[in-house]
Amino acid sequence: MISRKSVITFGMVAIPIAMYTTTQDNDIHFNQLHKEDNSRIRYKKTCAHCGKEIASGDIVKGYEYDTDKYVVVTDEEIEKIKTEKEKSIQILHFAQLNQISPVYYDKTYQAAPETGGEKAFELLRASLMSEQKIAIGKTVMGTSDTLMAIIPREDGILISTMFYADDIKGIQKQYTKPDVSEQELNMAKMLINSMDTPFDPSKYKDEYQAKLRELIETKISGKEIVAAEPDSSGKVIDLMDALRASVEKAEKDKKDKKDKETA
Repeated sequence: MISRKSVITFGMVAIPIAMYTTTQDNDIHFNQLHKEDNSRIRYKKTCAHCGKEIASGDIVKGYEYDTDKYVVVTDEEIEKIKTEKEKSIQILHFAQLNQISPVYYDKTYQAAPETGGEKAFELLRASLMSEQKIAIGKTVMGTSDTLMAIIPREDGILISTMFYADDIKGIQKQYTKPDVSEQELNMAKMLINSMDTPFDPSKYKDEYQAKLRELIETKISGKEIVAAEPDSSGKVIDLMDALRASVEKAEKDKKDKKDKETA
């Protein structure tokens, strides 16, 4: 599904693109019910002046410029004041990908070239990949000047909206860094290396959502809900003992997995 169409511009180059959403909501959603009779709770939009229920088609945007005084602004009027510069994604500069903290990324889209923009699109993607850089750009989305990161991938380009610096909270809790011995550091590195495998997103599932679906099916069939078994694993107090045990378990798990794959 196309989220929006735009144009990436840098220098004298203009690349027409379509932006597609990259995620979907797979969560289980619950409705709110009246406890007494399980009837659905409804929310109505009403007019503060006359008390009538208002349909979505009868709602307009209003800016309160003084107490209880509003000026109405339509979507068409908002679009009229946008220049081509504000409608396009203007590349401001290029940067190294690892220079940007993940905390600045918000929503990600997949970009695809529109007809006539394929060559310039591929040139931008290939050159960014070759230089291991991303582009930082700006555009207007809705009523906000939106910062964006244009990120090259082997199979295309991703565009992530970004937070501004003043949107990001400072670190709330600082901590005093304790000394770490070389032996502890080496053991921790060994554990990391023993668990090092290529990232494959298809291997990860939302297991808790599966449990929720199972709970719902159990309730529908009228069966009793059984409490989950408590974790039986004991706590290891000593850090080195915990690291050693973790390394041994990780190596065993890796060996068992390899045995299954070759069986």
